[in-house]
Amino acid sequence: MEERRSQPIEDRLRKLAALRELGVESYAYRFPVDHATVAARQAFEAAEAQGTLQPDGAGPRVQVAGRLVSLRAHGKTLFADLADRSGRLQLYFRQVELGPEAFRILALLDVGDWVGASGPLFRTRMGEVTLRVSAFQLLAKAVRPLPFAKEEVDEDAGTRRVHGDFADVEQRYRQRYADLAVHPEVRQVFVARARLTSALRRVLDAQGFIEVETPVLQPLYGGASARPFVTHHNALDMQLFLRIADELYLKRLIVGGMERVYEISKDFRNEGIDRTHNPEFTMLEFYQAFADYEDMMRLVEELLGAAMTEVLGAGRRAQFQEHSIDFTPPFRRISFLGALREHGQLDTDQLSDQALREQARAAGVPDADALNRPHLLDELCKTLGEPHLIQPVFVTDYPRELSPLAKPKRGDATLVERFELFVAGREIANAFSELNDPFDQRQRFEAQMVLRAGGDEEAQQLDEDYLRALEYGMPPTGGVGIGIDRLVMLLTDQPSIRDVILFPTMRPAQAGE
Repeated sequence: MEERRSQPIEDRLRKLAALRELGVESYAYRFPVDHATVAARQAFEAAEAQGTLQPDGAGPRVQVAGRLVSLRAHGKTLFADLADRSGRLQLYFRQVELGPEAFRILALLDVGDWVGASGPLFRTRMGEVTLRVSAFQLLAKAVRPLPFAKEEVDEDAGTRRVHGDFADVEQRYRQRYADLAVHPEVRQVFVARARLTSALRRVLDAQGFIEVETPVLQPLYGGASARPFVTHHNALDMQLFLRIADELYLKRLIVGGMERVYEISKDFRNEGIDRTHNPEFTMLEFYQAFADYEDMMRLVEELLGAAMTEVLGAGRRAQFQEHSIDFTPPFRRISFLGALREHGQLDTDQLSDQALREQARAAGVPDADALNRPHLLDELCKTLGEPHLIQPVFVTDYPRELSPLAKPKRGDATLVERFELFVAGREIANAFSELNDPFDQRQRFEAQMVLRAGGDEEAQQLDEDYLRALEYGMPPTGGVGIGIDRLVMLLTDQPSIRDVILFPTMRPAQAGE
């Protein structure tokens, strides 16, 4: 059903009709730009410093384009602010220079319209670098008003009120295009995200890693404990799954001799949505032959250092919510069982399964009666330990049953060589000394299948093709997965994963939203 038009939209549609009557093309094909707004201001300031301004104070001529974010008419003159991706620039229109016909067009413009303008730069009496418009062109008429904030300033009372802001968080996520248009600081979060991803690539590329692409649609899903999204391929008449991880395909490439590979990929897990989980998310996974999890810890520290420098500049501290995080390497290390002892006051060696279950019930672990000992330990660590892991820490050496793709720990086969990096109480990275023994891997998969038969929907499947690959021989390998979304949250101080995903998964909008 077509949305009922509001009065502001009707007003803008009337202006659009009037523009067309005047023969004005309201949706242009192109407009050459020679300066971004910030670059234009810098060009004027450079000319000013060099003493090359014209006698009347005019500086370089520029041609800029962007969205009108304010309009202030004063009789036969008009001031406007034009915003592009770099910033803002004030525009100054004069009827004496542009002519009455052009001013008739200006009267039909609105905040939100896209406009191109050209002319010389100058500095106003108020000291603001401004473009004196000698020609302009409407590039796109905005028939729906953007929810820009409006300010009311009472100079006598010394108060400032902001109203009309785009404050509904759910609506901002759904209409990200409007959110980006009215909130430059949101745009900067996604600029930072792009730069962070580029920095991670640079480090890996410099160390000889090859970026690859592996299937999103998979006949078997694996590489993590999660429920998949299921789809169907019509031509092949077969069930397929959206990948939950890249791991098994990337390790196939190690078998093939590629030795150092990585992928920045979209993964999909059919799980709940909260502040740190979105069903569609971005992972960096990388695998290095002839390395183990100790080597991976050092590489993760290097990657995070590069990401910090790119996003925050020099220094090793980041502010995340109420925490000041110190990323100076080497990061602290603590074993999985040590974290339970330190933060949960649990000496697990002295506790029976029933005693652990009682501890889990007391800690509020759901379905504690249905969990085996390793999963009880895992849930207790999540509940009692992880929230206290604020400064960067590698939690190492997990129970064997929790990590079916990791090698046994040297000296203690009940554990595996695995680490998870925690910062601000959140998992940022997960890594193994990768299991390369095909016989041990088959036994682990078979144990997972027993769990699946018992109702564990997140247990991993037995992948015969992956086992075949291991039988060809996989060298010692270290592998890591880093959650890009959570890392961006951390370095841009964003409280929710939806704040760092351009189009997060949302429930359907209700009528009127």
